[in-house]
Parts: sequence; structure tokens; C-alpha cells
Amino acid sequence: MGEGKLEEKVIDNTLLDSEWVELIKEAKELGMSKREVRNFLNKSLEENK
Repeated sequence: MGEGKLEEKVIDNTLLDSEWVELIKEAKELGMSKREVRNFLNKSLEENK
């Protein structure tokens, strides 16, 4: 496994947008699964095209 690939998978939390973090926390509190969040975001993207 190349060094670059490993580094790409590491996420520095300080670089995440605080609004996105809050939205994901709220979704988790509501009991939404990762798939449900992904589907919601994809649906929103499609509607805004």
C-alpha cells in the first residue's frame, strides 16, 4: 500500500466545516443511518441541478 493512499484516508478534524459536523451530529441524534444521510444528500443534489 502506497504512502499517499494512506494519507488520503486520514481526516484532520480541524479541517472539517463546523456546520457539516453539526448536521451529521443532528442526523446521528435522529437515528439516521449513514445510508439515509447519503441518500438525503444525493437527493438534495439532484433536486438542485
